[in-house]
Amino acid sequence: MTTQNIGLFKAIGAKMQYLNARQSVISQNIANADTPNYKPQDLRKVDFGAVLDNVSKNNAGATTNVRMKATSAGHIGAGGGEERTRSAKQKETYEVAPAGNAVVMEEQLLKAGKNATEYTLMSNLLQKQVGMLKIAIGQNGR
Repeated sequence: MTTQNIGLFKAIGAKMQYLNARQSVISQNIANADTPNYKPQDLRKVDFGAVLDNVSKNNAGATTNVRMKATSAGHIGAGGGEERTRSAKQKETYEVAPAGNAVVMEEQLLKAGKNATEYTLMSNLLQKQVGMLKIAIGQNGR
């Protein structure tokens, strides 16, 4: 078994590829901030929970369980119900300059910052998972 067959690594890789592509789109928006009639672009959001479900299927098509095992009712998620948080949906409104340009630099810079933070999170998560595998095979993190 190689690390390419591990569902979590596939999902982290997919998220990092998405964030890389999104950073390119955001940088194009910033680069065209003064281009007449330019409309800012963005990638549509991806449900990475569904991506994790898809990559956790084995070769026979059966889904392998990638969830933590709860052995006590006091464990998180042991009740079977997961509490969902509500988030307010923000309207996508753009100011349009007299030349027809709709790029708002503040919005693009905020998106770029959030994107960089998420990429760092995925990178750290990947590093921790590799460290756990090294410990599991007896390399003690070397």
